[in-house]
Amino acid sequence: MIQINDLSFSYGRNKVFDRLTLSLEKGNIYGLLGQNGVGKTTLLKIMAGLLKSEQAACRVNGFHPYKRKPVFLADIYYLPEEPACPPGTVGELGKNYGIFYPGFKKEKFYSLLDRFEVKPEKRFKDLSAGQQKKAYISYALSLNTGILLLDEPSNGLDIPSKALFRSIVAGHINEEHIMVISTHQVRDLEHLIDPVIILDNKGVLLHATVQKITEKVCFVTKSDSDPDALYSEETPLGYAMVIANTCGLDTKVNLEALFNAVLTHKEWFDENFKEFDHE
Repeated sequence: MIQINDLSFSYGRNKVFDRLTLSLEKGNIYGLLGQNGVGKTTLLKIMAGLLKSEQAACRVNGFHPYKRKPVFLADIYYLPEEPACPPGTVGELGKNYGIFYPGFKKEKFYSLLDRFEVKPEKRFKDLSAGQQKKAYISYALSLNTGILLLDEPSNGLDIPSKALFRSIVAGHINEEHIMVISTHQVRDLEHLIDPVIILDNKGVLLHATVQKITEKVCFVTKSDSDPDALYSEETPLGYAMVIANTCGLDTKVNLEALFNAVLTHKEWFDENFKEFDHE
């Protein structure tokens, strides 16, 4: 479990979080969304113990992350948006560093590399940025840590690899895992992440499961725009809209439209979702 309580954090005079509160439970793939600069990467680094927080403000599996105790580090992995290029081959990444993680499975590592069409004997420096990303994703998932933090994992992947990534991640999560995926490429992960967390520079704008989102709003396309829509965007098929779900409609979430609706109607979402916050 990850528990954030009244977390405040600043870079010098630049305040990123002011009394942020958030609770993340096992068995979920959380989508961490927000505009650039709202602190998504900062929050992941605090959870991983790479940035300092007050001990009471962040607890991960009962530990204060910044103390970075070995038993804590063995069960959490943070994959940055642009991981470093290590020396040696792809296979040596698992051989040299997998030993620090009790759950590491070499067979799974090689299986995922094969699915991503990355050869383990290739040297990292000879791979494209996209291939390096696929190698690191394979490594991260093969560690089988209880908590996995992924920062913009779909950046640099081509369209087939994004689809494969979604399929692999969907099969990876179980009731003992917490996965947090920070992204601004919401369409890449639309049918994968649940619950959804949307941040702005004042804190959490939305924290709700897909089920609860569709209870409160619905996503429709009509020939004419609705002046009461929470969000409306003209498309070749008509107006894609987010509207209050007053009729009990069951619609699929359009994550990009939801994101824009939340940003433009913060007060409405705060009022209508406050009963769900931080569950």
